[in-house]
Amino acid sequence: MTPEFSRTYRIDTLGEGAREVAIEADEAERAKLAARFGLISVDRLAAKASIGTKNGVIVAEGTIDAVVVQACVASGTPMPATVREPFVLKFVAATGPGTADDEIELTEADCDVVEYEGSAIDLGEAVAETMVLALDPFPRSPDADEVLKAAGVLGEGETGPFAALKALKDKLG
Repeated sequence: MTPEFSRTYRIDTLGEGAREVAIEADEAERAKLAARFGLISVDRLAAKASIGTKNGVIVAEGTIDAVVVQACVASGTPMPATVREPFVLKFVAATGPGTADDEIELTEADCDVVEYEGSAIDLGEAVAETMVLALDPFPRSPDADEVLKAAGVLGEGETGPFAALKALKDKLG
């Protein structure tokens, strides 16, 4: 399956020197990304990067510029968000499928490694994934606590063992 925002660069065209690129998602791509990532909308997604090979590793370094609208986790209220995020991505050849029982330990350096297959890297897909990882996973509108309370959801101070003790204290006067 081709990603919604695919911007591929052939590996054999990348040299030791950096190659400057600018990519931007069009309206149809942004709509498909919004649907995939569960966002209300992606109003802008662009990136500027330099791509090159350093010590045999393909590296893309640049900045993501995005404007999205997320839904508040409590009320569904539209929550605008801006992402201006620097990134350094290392592209490495895929090593093959693992098994579900394989234990994988990640270091901080592994967190920005993107595997690729074939003879090209996909900077667009890597940028889209980096953008969504930079977003607040649980956006809350200013009225989120009121909406949750009205729905009967207890707050942190109203649950747990100390809440039970407080309720008992209140009963005893």
